[in-house]
Amino acid sequence: MLMATDDFFRSRLDQMIDLRHPLAVLSQKMPWDGLEESLRPVFEHRDRKGRQFFTDDMFGQNLQIAGAGVSNAGRPRLPIRLMVSLLYLKHAYDVSDRELVVRWTENVQWQYFSGMEYYQTKFPCDPAQITRFRQMLGEAGVEELLKATIDAAVKMKAIRPSEFERVIVDSTVVEKAEAYPTDSRLLEIARYQLIKNAKHVGIKFKQTFAMEGKQLKRKAAGYAHAKQFRRLRRTLKRQRTVVGIVIREIQRKLKVLNLESSAALERMNTLLERAQRLVDQKPKDKNKLYALHAPEVECIGKGKARQPYEFGVKAGFAVTHKRGLIVGARTFPGNPFDGHTLAEQLEQARILTEEHNTPIKQVYVDLGYRGVDYANPDVEIIHRGKYKSMIKADRKRLRRRQAIEPTIGHLKADHGMRRTWLKGASGDALHVVLCAAGFNLKWLMRAIALYLPLFAVMAWMKNIMQTVKNEQSSRFGLDQARLVTVEN
Repeated sequence: MLMATDDFFRSRLDQMIDLRHPLAVLSQKMPWDGLEESLRPVFEHRDRKGRQFFTDDMFGQNLQIAGAGVSNAGRPRLPIRLMVSLLYLKHAYDVSDRELVVRWTENVQWQYFSGMEYYQTKFPCDPAQITRFRQMLGEAGVEELLKATIDAAVKMKAIRPSEFERVIVDSTVVEKAEAYPTDSRLLEIARYQLIKNAKHVGIKFKQTFAMEGKQLKRKAAGYAHAKQFRRLRRTLKRQRTVVGIVIREIQRKLKVLNLESSAALERMNTLLERAQRLVDQKPKDKNKLYALHAPEVECIGKGKARQPYEFGVKAGFAVTHKRGLIVGARTFPGNPFDGHTLAEQLEQARILTEEHNTPIKQVYVDLGYRGVDYANPDVEIIHRGKYKSMIKADRKRLRRRQAIEPTIGHLKADHGMRRTWLKGASGDALHVVLCAAGFNLKWLMRAIALYLPLFAVMAWMKNIMQTVKNEQSSRFGLDQARLVTVEN
């Protein structure tokens, strides 16, 4: 016999899927109400001042104000749970925004996790809406997403709050989506972009150096390959001269044109500033420009033989010592010393776990965090530099410090942290926290899959006990009826 549904033509998702699937179980365990409550202020309609203008009538000019107050105009917002679940799924399964919405329409488990009651055949949203939602959340909003996974782990008893007392902290480099920054390539890109944007604002050139620019770039690549560094330096000098000529010509003609302020003119000025920085910088400068479109990129050396330098931003992570759940993830612009990032990393971990009333007492780190005990008086910092003065228990626990390395490896290989495609320093910060939230979601699914057989056995035993109890009560009722009949 078919089960009745609310919609005659469609079946409910909970009747189409296996409710023991980890994602289906997790959809019931996540604190969706708390997430919506904390994120709702971000998406409220704002009170606007409005635009002032004058109108003429028979009494003269009157001042009018348009667009003031709180407006509910426009298309209604999509549910917060739907958009949050899309961000979780994106980083848990490492898919792009476009692939995410396509796979969502094909996967009933994903739809059930997103709070849908019936199967949907259309896209949940436009891929661009995911980008705008992520930007509106900001770093504080995505930290709420990470905190929700920690709260779910405690609620499911997959981790005990006492485990937050000991954490492992380490840092890595999250690379930016950019090509390897050679001086020759950057100078040629600067020349091309300057010419292109200047023509857009109406500037005409006597000479664009298009053919010479391509030839110089090809020569520089050949000289670098042949290790002919004197010729390479001479070629780079000519490229800087060419870019300098273009910059000065644009600056002269911008003064003559006297253009009104616009987005194109602002972009032109930003490009001129970055190109001048490229021309002036020396090979050994500290604050070099490594990408014309991403000035926040830094050159970071982590001592790897296979990759001496990485171009991106430094990121720090804190995981629980025993189970490896991520309780802290953030970026540190400016390439600070590892030890100087520890206080900020622990502060974030405390904020994300403060509801569970378990302060962090011990931190296990590598030798990059030496010498910062005075800056962190509330915690005990343990590394192998203190091995001789440690007690036996701490020596045993220190062996597990390396457990954070595969966590970082999984973040890069399985959750999209190998390269950051989001714009600006804020994009780097959002990306790191969202990758950590995706890792925790997979961590919770593995915990559910591990304990599901135990849950099934317990539910089976509970059903048997309930059946036995019902039989006993029914037998007791029959005995009482027979006793009454005999007495009568």
